[in-house]
Amino acid sequence: MSPSFLSYVHPSPTSPWGTYLSQVDRVEPYLGKLARWSETLKRPKRALIVDVPIELDNGTIAHYEGYRVQHNLSRGPGKGGVRFHPDVTLEEVMALSAWMTVKCAAVNLPYGGAKGGIRVDPKVLSRNELEKVTRRYTSEIGLIIGPHSDIPAPDVNTNGQIMAWMMDTYSMNTGSTATGVVTGKPIHLGGSLGRVKATGRGVFVTGREAARRMGLSLDGARVAVQGFGNVGSVAAELFAEAGAKVVAVQDHTGTLVHEGGFDMPALMAFSQANGGIAGFKEGEKVDNEAFWDVKTEILIPAALEGQLTAERARRTTAKLVLEGANGPTVPEADDILASRGILVVPDVICNAGGVTVSYFEWVQDFSSFFWTEDEINQRLDRIMVGAFDHIWAKGEEHKIALRTATYAVACERILIAREERGLYP
Repeated sequence: MSPSFLSYVHPSPTSPWGTYLSQVDRVEPYLGKLARWSETLKRPKRALIVDVPIELDNGTIAHYEGYRVQHNLSRGPGKGGVRFHPDVTLEEVMALSAWMTVKCAAVNLPYGGAKGGIRVDPKVLSRNELEKVTRRYTSEIGLIIGPHSDIPAPDVNTNGQIMAWMMDTYSMNTGSTATGVVTGKPIHLGGSLGRVKATGRGVFVTGREAARRMGLSLDGARVAVQGFGNVGSVAAELFAEAGAKVVAVQDHTGTLVHEGGFDMPALMAFSQANGGIAGFKEGEKVDNEAFWDVKTEILIPAALEGQLTAERARRTTAKLVLEGANGPTVPEADDILASRGILVVPDVICNAGGVTVSYFEWVQDFSSFFWTEDEINQRLDRIMVGAFDHIWAKGEEHKIALRTATYAVACERILIAREERGLYP
């Protein structure tokens, strides 16, 4: 079983929850009178741990531990993905839910933050077993999710099919079709065009805006991408289309380096067909740790949290770090990057494109009126650029790092809502 909720009051500084708490501590001096409410940000509103038993194909009974955490609902219903991974813990889900709270506020969406997960390796399950796990988990957390209370979405190892099963299970249990209970669904079940590529597109848009302000030309700029799923691959593709060279790629199958720049359409097609980049004809296979030594102008950590450590921060040659993953940079590494003059676009704005288009999907489901992909991308770009402009101005005003500026903007919005709503009863 996971450690109790109370054990996370004083977590390790490098753990996901410890990293989040450190980020909140850094923003408190910029909250003024709202700082009296800051403890609100340090405690999840609700944390649910559920048992997920299923009968496996061989007739045995297996039990998996599932979580759904609602961090803050002051600005609206909870919003956040569900991940299936053997290393999922309550603490990780708590941190991810908190980052969702900040992320939604940073781009001014009418959501609070939530997150879910099951400690399971989906790769060892059959399709039948995966469906059973998904449906049982959905039934267990059905107590707290809903179109107006908490809306899950895909995350690590989950996808549109998982969302379809979740939507159907919730709908069966409530007696009516509720397409708005999840986002990231298949298009014909109320999904939105542009959703699959939205997070990677947001990474590119914020990266483009940051590069422009720091005088970094994308034409010929070298890009290194860790994680080659929907986020990393799409961001890499868009940077390549803008004239940059993707010179290093790492995923769970290994690391490839190609100084001349990869043929992105070919690499993406190969990865999708083979379940990873290992064996691709271009580039040199190198040790995974060597990824952090590749000469590059733009580094995109788009895998899991805690990857950019202090030691790796000292080694990178990047001028711009774009956090495609949630929480990829530990606090000590943040300080090292700042001291080296390396600009970091933090996860809570950099990868907010996914939740923004999830918001579009939710709105479209309620109205039963759907936009074209061009309309989706235009709306996404406008929101992301506007949010980045506001955060950049906050950073310039207070002479603070972009992460602290993002938290200052987001936490102010969250705590104003908390203060104006008051405490009940």
